[in-house]
Amino acid sequence: MDAISFGTDGWRATLDTFTDERVRIVGQAVADYLSDEGYEAPVFVGYDARDTSLGFAESLAEVLAGNGFDVLLPDRDRPTPLVAHAIVERNLAGALMVTASHNPPEYNGVKFIPADGAPALPYVTEAIVERLAEPDLLPEDERGSIEEVDIVTPHFEHARELVDADLSGLTVVHDAMHGSGRGVTSALLESAGAEVVSIRDERDSDFGGTPPEPSAENLEPLVEAVEEHDADLGVANDGDADRVAFVTPERGHLDENLFFAAAYDYLLAEESGPAIRTVSTTFLIDRIAEAHGQEVFETAVGFKWVADAMKEHDALMGGEESGGFSIRGHVREKDGVLMGLLGAAATADEPMDERVDRLLDAHGDIVADKISLDCPDSEKERVIDELDDELPDRVAGRDIEKVVTLDGFKLLLEDGSWLLARPSGTEPKMRVYAEASSEDDVRELLEAGRKLVAPLI
Repeated sequence: MDAISFGTDGWRATLDTFTDERVRIVGQAVADYLSDEGYEAPVFVGYDARDTSLGFAESLAEVLAGNGFDVLLPDRDRPTPLVAHAIVERNLAGALMVTASHNPPEYNGVKFIPADGAPALPYVTEAIVERLAEPDLLPEDERGSIEEVDIVTPHFEHARELVDADLSGLTVVHDAMHGSGRGVTSALLESAGAEVVSIRDERDSDFGGTPPEPSAENLEPLVEAVEEHDADLGVANDGDADRVAFVTPERGHLDENLFFAAAYDYLLAEESGPAIRTVSTTFLIDRIAEAHGQEVFETAVGFKWVADAMKEHDALMGGEESGGFSIRGHVREKDGVLMGLLGAAATADEPMDERVDRLLDAHGDIVADKISLDCPDSEKERVIDELDDELPDRVAGRDIEKVVTLDGFKLLLEDGSWLLARPSGTEPKMRVYAEASSEDDVRELLEAGRKLVAPLI
């Protein structure tokens, strides 16, 4: 049980640690938590496209049913956001999702999604961890049922109501990266009238040799496909399709910060409302919000904090630079399937490159990037403590005007640029982020950040 730890988004580990025995222990803890909280409604168990995921999901279903809960399963591996939507749509007690998201194939993971469909906050995951115990199942005749249900159709109907766009005449390439979004995001786009070309849309538990993370270095096949098919847009999803990335004809991979800006701008044409962003996400959102008389609220990294703030402030959109976004009216869980539709809708309204150019012309150039430094989980707290004593007065020749300590240390610099150092919540790494008005400035800031953090690890 000591090997089970819930981080930013559930428990993830390599398969030598992530075993069936431990997964069943998590299942029992969730069953006990739900029972103690008075839940009696069914529980959903979803899973991604990894070889081991179905087996782990079946084990979780057996434990939950063995504790008297009726259990619902999908017809096949399905995206995490569809599972989150199913919870709310069916008034379920919650869900367990077996996924390691964008991690390499030697990983798997499991996360609990509460009854509101939003990511579990720490008080919930801590309550589950406190209940970790060997399974204790009821007699056969007292156990719950296990049933397969359709979660795609209700999600599609909701998504089309939320983003009511005609995509006729738009050509979109969808890159499923061999994950659970295959045949899902593409079908949603087609239902809105788009012509869709699908790539990497076969199930492959090794993900074609590339981790299912839609980062710039992994999206070259999508860049090539957009060019080959003279497409208006490319859309990629990570392994469980809760994250999204875009490719445009002129830019290639579109920085997720710029998509956030473009999508928020598109939504503000018809609606009003604040935006929620993490400390690692672009200040361009703030500039767009200010131009529309709206507010921006900053959170720590982790979509659970974004989701919580979206509820508190009735936000129009919330997101993070790593490609996780949701919008008002939807479940407060990042949804790469819905975002694919939203990005296509914005493109149908105004070509994405033109929209981004217009925003940058109006609000100033923005360039952002990040680096990762290997750091054992056990050393992260020490590194942050020592970094507090090592913070300089200047970084890369710029005075530090303010230090934000919401999540690690974010140094706001005199020229409007910033540098952030924080521990990853999902991997044994320290992250260093920077934003400035040019690529050269960002590189300079990241190198300064590396020199500041690396000696402490």
